[in-house]
Amino acid sequence: MPGVLDGIRVLDYGRFIAAPWCSAILADMGADVLRVEKREGGEDRWVQGVTEGGEGGTFLQCNRNKRSLTLDSTTEAGAEITRRLVERADVVIVNMPAAGMRASGLDYHTLKAVKPDIILASATAYGEGGPYSDRIGFDGAGQMMSGAVYRQGLPDQPIRTVVPYADFGTALTLTIGVMMALYHRDRTGEGQHVEGALLPTALMLSNAFLIERELLRIDKPRMGNKGASVAPCDLYRTANGEWVLLQVAGQPMFKRWCRLVGREELFDDPRFADDDLRWQNGDVLNDIMARWCADKTKAQVLELLEKAKMPSAPLYSTQDVLDDPHIAAMGYLQRVPFPGAPRDVPIVDTPFRMSATPGSIRRRAPLLGEHTDEVLAEIGYSAAEIERLRADAII
Repeated sequence: MPGVLDGIRVLDYGRFIAAPWCSAILADMGADVLRVEKREGGEDRWVQGVTEGGEGGTFLQCNRNKRSLTLDSTTEAGAEITRRLVERADVVIVNMPAAGMRASGLDYHTLKAVKPDIILASATAYGEGGPYSDRIGFDGAGQMMSGAVYRQGLPDQPIRTVVPYADFGTALTLTIGVMMALYHRDRTGEGQHVEGALLPTALMLSNAFLIERELLRIDKPRMGNKGASVAPCDLYRTANGEWVLLQVAGQPMFKRWCRLVGREELFDDPRFADDDLRWQNGDVLNDIMARWCADKTKAQVLELLEKAKMPSAPLYSTQDVLDDPHIAAMGYLQRVPFPGAPRDVPIVDTPFRMSATPGSIRRRAPLLGEHTDEVLAEIGYSAAEIERLRADAII
């Protein structure tokens, strides 16, 4: 089935997550995405190695549906290859500070001189224009400087989230920006520079905490897995030692919970009149829920909560996720072969569904430089010229 982005060419100079995941989504939707990397491979290729060749799990996820070209772009011959690639590209995606983009010739001014309607999508740590613009940073920087880590964890120990949500969130916002820029170009013929950054993405996700601080002058204490504004809300241990999450918000749901645990007298208790009061007195409600779960198995707890229309979930191990029948039925994980992997790789499918133009995983992540000769031939290099470039360590 044709992809909605068929015919769109993307040059991906991204590394790690924010830029590569953006281009992966574009590739899922049909764009021809070329990953351009150093001759020895980008650093992100080898993080968390899971294959005989050393490719990492995040690399395999974020680089499906792409081709790979290796290039020393610091040389005159390498710069000429870059120029030819940009001439026929629609989008260039990078993640590096502004100074790095200028040094690499990947800043918007330089790219626009080659291709006037080019769209540059850049992912940085802090955004361009402020005092931190040239700093580098990973996902944790966004988490730490957004107030999120300050608000989560244990009373004496703030805890960073191991899942890199600022990185993946930035990839998604950058993807939205690229699509808006393509739409604008279709209407006007104009390209533009789309900027995404880890810090504003993390601020978007923690904004409610900042509003609360500014307007009420409070920071609620770190409470582990307990809710930040509602109760009962926590992870509860069941009789067989497994864990279940429950989150109760709003008066109708609270009344259903009271009936479920046999404590209907709490309906009219002034300590629990609304969400704020229930949160303030949350230890009482969480203790009731903990005792209710303690003599029931996980399966019993989940069945009763589901019947009562309570939002709950079991704690899954990574193996539980791989074995889940709903995840399998929905095709959320696609099994993709990869050279040197001990078994097919479970790669997350396009994280949204479209009825007429769905995304798909059509090919595995590329081996290092797997498509170098193919791509150079497309931009006018002969077989002899390609061999000369290889002999000169340009590719």
